[in-house]
Amino acid sequence: MNIIQDLEMRGLIQQMTDEEGLKKHLQDDIVTLYCGFDPTADSLHIGHLVPALMLKRFQQAGHRPIALIGGGTGMIGDPSGRSSERQLNDSETVEYFSDRIKQQLAKILDFEKEANGAVARNNAEWLGSLTLIEFLRDTGKHFGVNYMLAKDSVQSRLENGISFTEFTYMILQSYDFMNLFQKENCSLQIGGSDQWGNITAGMELIRRTSEDEVKVFGLTVPLITKADGTKFGKTAGGAVWLDPEKTTPYQFYQFWINTDDRDVIKFLKYFTFLSIEEIDQLAVQLEEAPEKRIPHIRLAEELTKLVHSEEALAQAQRISQALFSGEIKQLNGAELKQGFNDVPTVQLAKETKPLVDLLVEGNISSSKRQAREDIQNGAIYINGERQQDLNYQIQEDDRIDNQYTIVRRGKKKYFLLDFQ
Repeated sequence: MNIIQDLEMRGLIQQMTDEEGLKKHLQDDIVTLYCGFDPTADSLHIGHLVPALMLKRFQQAGHRPIALIGGGTGMIGDPSGRSSERQLNDSETVEYFSDRIKQQLAKILDFEKEANGAVARNNAEWLGSLTLIEFLRDTGKHFGVNYMLAKDSVQSRLENGISFTEFTYMILQSYDFMNLFQKENCSLQIGGSDQWGNITAGMELIRRTSEDEVKVFGLTVPLITKADGTKFGKTAGGAVWLDPEKTTPYQFYQFWINTDDRDVIKFLKYFTFLSIEEIDQLAVQLEEAPEKRIPHIRLAEELTKLVHSEEALAQAQRISQALFSGEIKQLNGAELKQGFNDVPTVQLAKETKPLVDLLVEGNISSSKRQAREDIQNGAIYINGERQQDLNYQIQEDDRIDNQYTIVRRGKKKYFLLDFQ
């Protein structure tokens, strides 16, 4: 099975130019391809995973991927898929974001491979040195205004307005493709389906600026949709980031575990490198025993291991098991902090303290009277163990790693006590 057939079976191709020509090119040559990642934050999120993993799929098929960090285009802002102007960041912020994104991509792509090792480039290298007159004379002249207005990325913004700054983004991205074609022999650009207009504009620029007839190609992946109609990659707490400091490996693992049954097989095809045959078997298991959530667990395992590490996966599994069983004391302080990252945290001094006073000080119970009622009624748990002694004193033995205590009030209200 060739790379295009595999992508088609996974539902990962939205559009491609010259299908037969691209298939032959991929069959006959080691193809250099690229995908761009604009540094709009200090971390990629899971919406970036599909294009990043596409580069990895092509690399595994023997081709050479370029991860293009948009240090230059990130100063402008891509209007594609947006309804309003993006807030612009200063150069230092964009440079910092670019470095962080490069580090994350290095966990996914193999930059050390000899034959077709991945390459990271930053378009600030060439866009930053362009003069305005040079850019308008040598590049801008190849773009008709009517041609640009007809592109979806521009059309969708005309009603609400688009600045000249964002209007030029298409030309800058086209310049990237031309530059990589000339200097890296890059003949294929991939991206999300909202990038189709930018990709085809780049192909046209290459043809117009080349003396000989050239063959370059574009391929887009579909934008991810969820069966329930909500936006993919968003939770109540916001985006699901690849940075473990922004979204912990445990939260990342749980996000995939909680995938809707209607989406899990599709996501296994999109996000994992499991064979289609194995995914089909997981689909049968989902049909026969949906309560076991076997495909969901496999999806969470594969993605957590890929984005973080085997160790992070094992830790996420330990946290999940401990929280499910209520055996909180099995966790160390770091695991406890990760597992309860999104619950209210109360900082307290390290001292022996009556449980009644602690519940009030930590805003767990509204008053001492309520605290005593909660304890007597069996509603208070310390590190997973019910505590009904009104005279109980919180002391060192209740602090995991001498720092953290988990208090549960009722069935679902958790509090993390951080003793300083």
